[in-house]
Amino acid sequence: MSWASTKSVNLTSTAIALGLMCGPAFAGGFALREQSAYYQGMSFAGNGTTGPSISSIFWNPATITGARDGFTFEAHNAFILPQAEIKGDHSVTVPGPSTITTPFNTGDIGSDAWVGATYASYKVSDQVFLGFGLNAPYGLSTKPKDPNWPGAGYNRSSKVFSINANPIVGFKLNEMVSIAVGAQIQYIHVRLTNSAAAPVLSSGTTSLDGTSTAVGFTAGVTITPFEGTEIGLGFRSSVGHDVSGTVFLPVAGSLPVGSYSIKTKLITPEMVTLSAKQRITDNFRILGTFEWTNWSRLTEPKVLLEANDAQLTTLPFNYEDGYFLSVGGEYDFNEKITLRAGAAYEWSPVTTQTRSARLPDNDRIWVSAGSSYRFNDALSFDLGYTHIFGTDTDLKIVPGHQDYASTKGSLTGEIDSSVDIFTASMRYTF
Repeated sequence: MSWASTKSVNLTSTAIALGLMCGPAFAGGFALREQSAYYQGMSFAGNGTTGPSISSIFWNPATITGARDGFTFEAHNAFILPQAEIKGDHSVTVPGPSTITTPFNTGDIGSDAWVGATYASYKVSDQVFLGFGLNAPYGLSTKPKDPNWPGAGYNRSSKVFSINANPIVGFKLNEMVSIAVGAQIQYIHVRLTNSAAAPVLSSGTTSLDGTSTAVGFTAGVTITPFEGTEIGLGFRSSVGHDVSGTVFLPVAGSLPVGSYSIKTKLITPEMVTLSAKQRITDNFRILGTFEWTNWSRLTEPKVLLEANDAQLTTLPFNYEDGYFLSVGGEYDFNEKITLRAGAAYEWSPVTTQTRSARLPDNDRIWVSAGSSYRFNDALSFDLGYTHIFGTDTDLKIVPGHQDYASTKGSLTGEIDSSVDIFTASMRYTF
C-alpha cells in the first residue's frame, strides 16, 4: 500500500476511533458523565435511584416515577476544566540510517468545556409518567499548544460534538416496583487533524470530518423492598453509528491530493447502572452506585472507501470493559438546604497497549461535594464540585503498539492529568 493510502488509513483509524473521545476523558473511554449537577455532588452515588432531581433518568429511566405532580423542568450545566500534559521523548529513524530523539512537552492538551443537559417530566396519572432528556453523552477535545510538536503525526487536534434525545415512559406498578423504557436518538459530529507524514512529518494537515445519526433505547426498574430503602437498575443500549465523512490528503501518493469519502460502522457501548439508597435518619441518607460499560465490544471495525467499499483498514479500539464505583451521602441541613458529598474510583478501559496521544486516559479517583437550595415549593437550585485525580500513566507508542507508524516514530513519556468540574442546575415544577 502506498503512503497516500496508508496515511488515509492511519488518519481514519485514529480519527473516527479517537475523535469521538474527549481528552482527557471524564467517564472512561469517550463518554461524558457530567449529566447532573445534583448527582455530581456525590460523585454520582445513587444516580439510578429516585430523588428530588429527575436527572437520574439518564442512568435509569424508571426513576421518572418519582417525579412530582404536574410538569417539571430541569436545566443542568457542567463547566469542565481539564489539565493533561505529556512529557517524554520522540524518536524517529532517518536515512543514514540514524535515530533522532527529541524531548517534548505538549503543554496542556485538554480543552475547557461546557456540557449542558436538560430534563422534563409530566405526571399523567398515579401510574403513568412521561419524561425527556437532552444530553451530550460523548465529546470534548484535545489540542497540543504547538501544532507542530514532535508527536503531531499522532495528534494535531481532535474535536467532537454529540447530542442525544431520550423520550421515555414510566409505569408505577405498585408501591414497590416501577419500570420504564425510552428511545435514544443520537447525533455525532467529528473533526480530526494530523500532521502528514511522507515519509517524515510535514506541515501539511490531514483532516477528517464525519457525522452520523442513529438510534438505541434505555430501560430500567426501581424496587423499594421496604420503606427507606431503594434499589435501581438502569440500562443504556449500544447505538450503531454508520459514520460517513471525508478525509483530506495534503500529500500525493497512490491517491492525488484532495478529499475522499469514507464510511465505517461504530457501535457505542452498552452501560448498566446499579444504584442503592438507604435512609439512616429522617434527614440523612447514604447512597452507592456500581457501573459497568461494555467497552470491549469496540474491537476493530472496518473502514471503507465510500466509492467502491474497498477496505482501508480496521479501527484499533481493543478496549477492556470500564467500571465505576461510588459512595456518598446527603444531609438535610434544614427545610431549604441539603448538603452532600461523595467519592469514587473509575477503572479506565484504556490500557498502556491502547493508550494514544489523542486520549491519555487512565484510572481516576473522584472527590465531590455539593448542595441544594429549595427557594420555594416550585423552585430549587443545585451546585456540585468534583476534583478528579489521574493515576500515574505512561504513554508508549512504540513498535507493537496499535497506533505506531515508522514514519511517525516512537512516542514515549509520562502523562500528568487532573480535572476540576463545577456544576449548577435549576429545577422548576409547574
